Amino acid sequence: MNAPVSPIEQLQLGLPELDWITDPNRIQRLSQDFSWFSPVLTRQLEGKVAEAVVRPRTEAQIRQLVSACVRLKLPLTVRGSGTGNYGQTTPLAGGVVMDMTSFNELLWLRPGLARAQAGIRLNEIEKAAQAEGQELRCMPSTYRSATLGGLFGGGFGGVGSINYGPLAAAGNVVGIKAMTIEAEPQVIELRGAEALRLHHLWGTNGLVLELEIGLAPARPWLETLAVFTDFDAALAFGDQLARAPGIEKREVAFLASPVPDYLTQLGDYLPKGCHAVLSLVSEAGEEALNELVAAHGGTVSYRRTAAEVTRSHKTLMEYTWNHTTLHALKVDKSLTYLQTSFTPGEYVKQITELSQRYAGEVFMHAEFLRNLDGQINCSALQIVRFTTEERLQQIIDEHRAYGVRINNPHTFIVEDGKAGGDLPEEVLAMKARFDPFGLLNPGKLRGWPVAAAA
Repeated sequence: MNAPVSPIEQLQLGLPELDWITDPNRIQRLSQDFSWFSPVLTRQLEGKVAEAVVRPRTEAQIRQLVSACVRLKLPLTVRGSGTGNYGQTTPLAGGVVMDMTSFNELLWLRPGLARAQAGIRLNEIEKAAQAEGQELRCMPSTYRSATLGGLFGGGFGGVGSINYGPLAAAGNVVGIKAMTIEAEPQVIELRGAEALRLHHLWGTNGLVLELEIGLAPARPWLETLAVFTDFDAALAFGDQLARAPGIEKREVAFLASPVPDYLTQLGDYLPKGCHAVLSLVSEAGEEALNELVAAHGGTVSYRRTAAEVTRSHKTLMEYTWNHTTLHALKVDKSLTYLQTSFTPGEYVKQITELSQRYAGEVFMHAEFLRNLDGQINCSALQIVRFTTEERLQQIIDEHRAYGVRINNPHTFIVEDGKAGGDLPEEVLAMKARFDPFGLLNPGKLRGWPVAAAA
């Protein structure tokens, strides 16, 4: 007698024209993201792997796949390039990982707007926009490989957020096209605030097919490192540069000692034990920048014009945001990180006091940005010297007791990552609307009946 055919085998037999990945090593790799940044997630997600990985190329193929998964009650986890850090794309219940990177067409560019399929790499949009005098408003440090859909599903902010705020700021995401997870999938256009009800939820409550995003006018950006011997002076310079209305900028990051020591590829420009501010300012603002650096007792140790960056294909953007953590982990694998949001108007005091309190254990890396209200603020991606999970949780609890927000990067539960908060009713309603059978990335929403998904 023939052995019974498993649901996964039925799925593959029924859709032979799709691009199925069958090599076990590739399936394992495509079941992971950068959650190894967290020793907690490394332990919790060990052994979690998909039963199959597929790369659809058209909307029709995606529709076929979704319909078949619903009929067979197979969990479906949507993946971009896997540059996230929270185990978003690690399937907890097996099933199918749908790799969207072959669904990657740039649909159109207009003044101030672009529309593209979810699997397109952000660098492709950036290059096309630059050719027309525009650029992305918000770009993660992983922009060379990260996808547009991945940024929407798991991202927060990035290079450019000093001007345009996080991705959730009004006008950054104008609209999306999403598909319901049903036997007869529906395709629905969501605009504005309604579209954001699928944002930063790790692909748990809707399958995003296309995104329409805001663009900014392109500028020739000067990339610099300013170094200081004094913590307070470096932080004051970064703060003043971030708030200077007459200096156009795309990125300002404060790197307190010993963080610069971990950026070994920039070692010639970062004296041992220094504090540094990494910035991208318009080339027209170089004189004003240099005046600010000198006024705070610093030195510009690294300078590259936009043309030099283009020729070298090397950019300081890949030392910002969570790329800073990546560089540090390459040097010392015992490190991990936190994600902290400070209080507008109080962030200098909070950064200073927390850096003193956790000297030798938590190292400050702060990114200046505008918040949703347009105020200049900081979000930190501090580097932490990891000892135990209990101590890590204690540090998180102490930060929250101090009055700053921790978005916990050491959990794969969406709500717990959002400072332990519950999701708004309208977000849960969107989950019910787009994923009525609970098949999308099950196990990642604490406020959803996971048992039903199983």
